Amino acid sequence: MLEKVPKCCGTKIGWQVLAPSCLIKHDDFIFYQLISQTSQPLHDSAEKGGSSKPNTLIIIIVISLVVSLALVSFCIYFIWRKYHSNKDGLVSKTITTSHHGDIKRYDSLHVDLPIIPLIWIRKSTNDFSESCKLGEGGFGPVYKGNLLDGTEIAIKRLSITSGQGSKEFKNEVIFIAKLQHRNLVRLLGCCIEDNEKLLVYEYMPNSSLDFHLFDEEKRKVLDWKLRMNIINGIAKGLLYLHEDSRLRVIHRDLKASNVLLDQEMNPKISDFGLARSFEKDQSQENTRRVVGTYGYMSPEYAMEGLYSVKSDVFSFGVLLLEIVCGKRNGGFYLAEHGQSLLIYSWNLWCEGKSMELLDAILKETCIENEVKKCVHIGLLCVQEDAIDRPTMSNIVVMLASETMTLPTPNQPAFSVGRKVVEDESTSKSSHNVSINEVTISNVFPR
Repeated sequence: MLEKVPKCCGTKIGWQVLAPSCLIKHDDFIFYQLISQTSQPLHDSAEKGGSSKPNTLIIIIVISLVVSLALVSFCIYFIWRKYHSNKDGLVSKTITTSHHGDIKRYDSLHVDLPIIPLIWIRKSTNDFSESCKLGEGGFGPVYKGNLLDGTEIAIKRLSITSGQGSKEFKNEVIFIAKLQHRNLVRLLGCCIEDNEKLLVYEYMPNSSLDFHLFDEEKRKVLDWKLRMNIINGIAKGLLYLHEDSRLRVIHRDLKASNVLLDQEMNPKISDFGLARSFEKDQSQENTRRVVGTYGYMSPEYAMEGLYSVKSDVFSFGVLLLEIVCGKRNGGFYLAEHGQSLLIYSWNLWCEGKSMELLDAILKETCIENEVKKCVHIGLLCVQEDAIDRPTMSNIVVMLASETMTLPTPNQPAFSVGRKVVEDESTSKSSHNVSINEVTISNVFPR
């Protein structure tokens, strides 16, 4: 608003512009040097109004930026979570146990594992048809299926009559989901729906080790070089479990049927239903519930329920001797030798006749020094006192060295054998998973 100031007192003339936050004034005298009671309040209010608006504007801008950044961060986090929860085209949910130990959906076991819908598994296995069945183990039947991208998988279905239950199922999920090694089988997902408990694994086209090793015809495929590769792979897998994984895991049920073979016949340790984890500074544990397979159990575990990494070492020693001779430890005493595999191996070693333990079909392909070394290491692993047995790290070094001097083993304390009730020739020749047979224990003292 332009307002002309009237001539006043005969000497003053000028003009001024008034606005809500601005005052422009022109006069023919230096009015800004004058201080009067009427002009001072107007000057102060103009100065205060002019300085408060920029401050308010700055505050509004800062708040807007903070809110915008928060919204952008939330959107990015939401998109990231959605992407990772739907990895591999499957909806990822978390699993856990209730206070009663049963598996429940949507709780938290602190594992990130895809949950595969039951309707899709039924479709993949033709509703669990016999034509898709690979075999049956202690956990229950195993079926072959395919992922949406065509990847072949093996689906373990917990049987209602299985000796294993929710606790073993939970164990399998926890351990395999958290363990990653080239010599451990890989768990791809699971399903807990409509009273079904299913585990989805990578498919092993060459079945389990026992499927080949204890069959007169099939074990011909296992020449000495391949058997050494299997022995080394199992040793490295156990070493990872005992010393290199973020969990310190005791398998507790290592045996030929729990070693699977991939396309290149590389070994993969499987079946972690009975596994237990230790703290890094923990050396052993005691249990009232002794579970596992007779013939592979260490004496302190079978008799007292005491298990440690040395329990797995004992099982590895039994398995190593089985791979060398091509015969089961359980039931070996029923054969022509009339004694357990461990005692028979010990007697041959003492007589300097370790080569007589070797599977006859390996005579042409074996390396004598390696055979003797394997028998020697096997006997070190099955010694009575757990403290005398080597660790898996020592075993891996022994297997790799050609010049290392091995310590002298002590006689095995005893052997727990088992009588195979089902004739092996009646097992499914076209299926891949071994059966846990009914067993009879026999103890042989020193």
